[in-house]
Amino acid sequence: MKQLSIFLSFFLLVASCQNKPKETSVVTDVKTDRVTKTTSEKNNLFNDSLNITKAFVLGKFNYKTDSTFTKVDAKHSTKEIYLNTRAYKAFLEMTEAAKKDSIDFKIISGTRNFYEQKAIWNRKWKKYNDLNPVDRAKKILEYSSMPSTSRHHWGTDIDLNSLNNSYFNTEKGLKTYLWLKKHANSFGFYQVYTNKNNGRTGYNEEKWHWSFVPLASKYLEFYNSNIKTDDISEFEGSQLAKDLHIIEDFVNGIPNNVKAYK
Repeated sequence: MKQLSIFLSFFLLVASCQNKPKETSVVTDVKTDRVTKTTSEKNNLFNDSLNITKAFVLGKFNYKTDSTFTKVDAKHSTKEIYLNTRAYKAFLEMTEAAKKDSIDFKIISGTRNFYEQKAIWNRKWKKYNDLNPVDRAKKILEYSSMPSTSRHHWGTDIDLNSLNNSYFNTEKGLKTYLWLKKHANSFGFYQVYTNKNNGRTGYNEEKWHWSFVPLASKYLEFYNSNIKTDDISEFEGSQLAKDLHIIEDFVNGIPNNVKAYK
């Protein structure tokens, strides 16, 4: 009888263990949820660390006192230039790689805020005063942006070695350009003003202008969601921004591979 009682107790214990819910799936779900939340939190922290505001994307800030900007070493520039720190680090990495192939870079222009861009724009507006307002603006827009619409506001874009496309047809210039075409993307830099053979709108081709797209794409996304033509103001001819489709054709006048960058 005692043996029968022991056997029944053992049988009930085994049955109980078999019917007990498995905990592994619960643990896995919790772990997966934790990983998802962690990834989401990191993305949010990254976006928050950019501190994107309307004033920033419009260029209305002082990059020289902004903690996210760095002064470019004189050996890499032709004048005092500042860049976003992340973009500058990527440029230094690209520079080191280029040196191994006997390619040298000099940054001619980097960050320009609204007021610096306004000075350029107004100077050219005065230069072309023999043209009617629309043609004046179109002439300037061949190579220069309206203030509050320039990628140079963001500290992500650099002009390298020369501001003339003809330079990049010389032996030295062509070697530099071909190296950039082949390698720059791997460091995050893209030529944003290519030729218009594929229907790109906006500015003329600029072989010297390279953009650090991992950051610039974030700024452009914010720009498109928050900026209207009414925000483009306070300079000569600013009232033409809407009719000239400045945001659609110029701010977004970039190659499809740059538009699609994530």
